[in-house]
Order: sequence, then structure tokens, then C-alpha cells
Amino acid sequence: MTKYKETIMKIIFFIAAITSIVSVALICLFLFINGIPAMKKIGLFDFLLGKTWKPNNAIPAYGIFPMIVGSIYVTAGAIVIGVPIGLFTAMFMAKYCPKRLYGILKPAIDLLAGIPSVVYGFFGLVVLVPFIRNTFGGTGSSMLTASVLLGIMILPTIISVSESAIRAVPASYYEGALALGASHERSIFFVVLPAAKSGIMTAVVLCIGRAIGETMAVIMVAGNQARMPEGIFKGIRTLTANIVIEMGYAANLHREALIATAVVLFVFILIINVLLSLVKRRIN
Repeated sequence: MTKYKETIMKIIFFIAAITSIVSVALICLFLFINGIPAMKKIGLFDFLLGKTWKPNNAIPAYGIFPMIVGSIYVTAGAIVIGVPIGLFTAMFMAKYCPKRLYGILKPAIDLLAGIPSVVYGFFGLVVLVPFIRNTFGGTGSSMLTASVLLGIMILPTIISVSESAIRAVPASYYEGALALGASHERSIFFVVLPAAKSGIMTAVVLCIGRAIGETMAVIMVAGNQARMPEGIFKGIRTLTANIVIEMGYAANLHREALIATAVVLFVFILIINVLLSLVKRRIN
């Protein structure tokens, strides 16, 4: 009877795995089938490197380079803001935090992970946009605002994954460093953290994927101007925002160009994951 149960469970797990793989494959197939023809019609270099996006003009232009640059800038800003804060928070929770305080912080961080993107967007619209506008001038809907908001949104991911990676380091590493005369801080920074770098890198990549793929919150605070970024206090438009804003009324080549934009976004995520795999192999 036990053998039959094990066989049944193996079949169920196998079906679940195959379903996941097939789902991802179908999504990729849909994107490439509908997106590649648009790139051919527009021209690959005109599409990727064109600086003008005016699909409704008499002579339409489908250049997504401003959105590519905007996505990269906003994601980089979010990583610069969110990763150091999240990493130090994870170190505090794993090695410094008292148990009573940990019982409060951990649920609070888990709660942050469950807050919908639109709620973060409202927070950015009501709090961050006026603050940036009153402090630095301009409209407040800018690259800086979007980067700060995304930096806040990626905190639960970087904190949770990095804390798990730090706690997974064998205690003997830390204790051995102390035995050799290293202080508590040196043992953490020079022994524990390097040992946990693989997990921390995974957290960073997850945060990059979250930041570059975020849509609703960015739409609400970034200004959504389809032009080359002119400074951190100016409005921008990201790839995801471009798709969401215009997909509702797009048709024909315009719609295909938006799907092709999703292909570019998919390739970005794929490149990031491949680079992570290569770096992990070198580390291991």
C-alpha cells in the first residue's frame, strides 16, 4: 500500500512540474510569435535604439530606447537604495536582534511583502511625490521618486532571503573566527557574510526582477513621459508602464510593438538569471 501511495505522489509531483514547465513555455511561445514579427516590420535597431515613441502619429515611430534606459535607471536606483538597507536589516535580525524585538520585526516585514502594489503606489503618490516636489522642485513624479518607492518595495525580499542565507551559514564559521581573536563585527562581516554571498546574490537578483517588472506603483509616481531621461528629478516611462498604459487601446502594429516590448523585458530577466547562474558556478 505504501508503494502505491508513493507512486501516486510521484505522478502528481511529476504532473505539477510538467505543468509549470509547459506554462512557462507557452508564455514564451506567445510572446515570441507575436513580438518578433513586429520587430521585423519596425526594424530591430529602429525598435531597440529608436528614441521616439509616437505610435499614433501620421508617420508612427516605435522606438523603445527611452523606456529601456528608464527601466535600467529606476531598477539601478532601487537596488542602490534598497539592497544596503535590506542587507543591514537582515544582518541585524540574524545576529543582533533580541528575541522579543524579532517577534515584532519578522511579522512586520512579512506584512510588507503582502501589501498590494497599488497601495505602495498610493503611498508614493501621497507622501513621496509631495516630499520630492517640496524638497527638490519639479512635479515630484520623477525617476528619483520611482527609485525610492521601488527600493522600499524590494525590502521584504532582500531581508527575508538574506536573513535565511546568513542563518544557513554553519555556526562553526562564526565560532572559529571568534576563537582566532576576531570581534563580533569582524566575524560577521569577514566570515559569515562571504559564506552567505551565494544566497545574498540570489536575493539581489530576485529584487532586480521585482523592480524591473513592477508596473502599477511605477505608473503612479514616475511621470510616464516617453522620452529620454533628463535627470533624476524628471519624469520617465518604463517598459512595463508603456505596455500597461497603451495596451487597452492599441491595435495592429501598435499592439504588436507592445508585445515586442514584453519580449525585450523577458530577455532582460533571462539575461539576469543566466548571469546569476554563471556567477554562482564560479563561486562554488
